[in-house]
Amino acid sequence: MDQTDRRILRALARNARLTNAELAEEVGLSPSPCWSRVKRLEQAGVIQGYVALLDPAKLGLPDIVFVEVMVEKHDEAALAQFERAVQDMPEVLECHLTTGAYDYLIKAAVGGTAGYETLLREKLYRLPGVRHTRSAFTLRCLKRAISPTP
Repeated sequence: MDQTDRRILRALARNARLTNAELAEEVGLSPSPCWSRVKRLEQAGVIQGYVALLDPAKLGLPDIVFVEVMVEKHDEAALAQFERAVQDMPEVLECHLTTGAYDYLIKAAVGGTAGYETLLREKLYRLPGVRHTRSAFTLRCLKRAISPTP
């Protein structure tokens, strides 16, 4: 990956809706080589996709909560069951398997404390093997990046 590829990636990270002509102009290429580079970056998996970013607050989910989850068992079947269940929870934005005292870190968008209680009591606590959780609400987001910028 060279500097031109990095310029393409930075431009697309800022605005993935650029046309190929606009992107080519921004990075100083003609359209054909620019298109070829973007296709190569897609095929290599550097560009994994293009998304629309939705505002959780405008969807009725104005609060972000981080939930640390400790599970009772660490065998493959128990972990896979937990991970499958979390995949089906629309309010869960991210879930990471972590090191330390807790096993998972979940980032969820909720509708206040009532929405958080629903997530805990009706979803997370009903999963077999969940032993303990610890949570923290965010006050505000200082930085939000979907992916690193090269």
